[in-house]
Amino acid sequence: MTTTAKKRFVIGDIHGHFDALSGLLNAIAPSSEDEIYFLGDLIDRGSQSSEVVQFVIDNNYPCILGNHEVMLLDSFHETGLNHATFQSWLQNGGYPTIASYKNKIPPEHIEWMKTLPLHLDLGDYWLVHAGIDPYIPHNKQTSDQFCWIRSEFHRIDKPYFEDKTIIIGHTITFTFSGVKPGQIVAGEGWLGIDTGAYHHSIGKLTALELNESMVYQVDSFGQNFTKTPLDKAICQLNPKTLRPKKSRLFF
Repeated sequence: MTTTAKKRFVIGDIHGHFDALSGLLNAIAPSSEDEIYFLGDLIDRGSQSSEVVQFVIDNNYPCILGNHEVMLLDSFHETGLNHATFQSWLQNGGYPTIASYKNKIPPEHIEWMKTLPLHLDLGDYWLVHAGIDPYIPHNKQTSDQFCWIRSEFHRIDKPYFEDKTIIIGHTITFTFSGVKPGQIVAGEGWLGIDTGAYHHSIGKLTALELNESMVYQVDSFGQNFTKTPLDKAICQLNPKTLRPKKSRLFF
């Protein structure tokens, strides 16, 4: 009898695209022994946020907090609705999320989001949504850094950890100059795997399998599955010349 080694899949920002997630997992066909991790930003922009959240909850998959979950939580504060934050969230992708919940988000979904960790340490890999401030000890940082940081982290010129690679979502890979749609980006000690699932014409949803270093992708509709060795899917970034494009579209 042959045995199959356990696999570890890390899935990038889904942004309410449940069809893409379903298509990706159907193609990957993970076993019950495999591990699946989510990098946050399950919600917003796509029309199926409620389905994505319910699926992750039902399967008890580990997930970290993303900045879009932060915006939702900051909107529905214990003291009542924060109108300013709520309006900002709606303008940055929240409208489809509200619609997917038929205008009423279940309290249990909000409570679940409150329990999401800011990062996960897998030993050889460290999962965080946006990155980490290279000038502050990681145990002194908050969601302001872990869920929102961009250029300060992207431009680090040496790995933050000596013994583990950081994996992030948050910043769509093709927003970096010279990076093609679908490519994974690599910086100094980190990998970025948000390939823009909500961009229907060129975006993809990506899963990175850590043990065999394979990249699995589908388009926004859960079709056109591809499997590529990580070393063939990477675009190496140069921190000295890094100039990510800036646009609210990629918030």
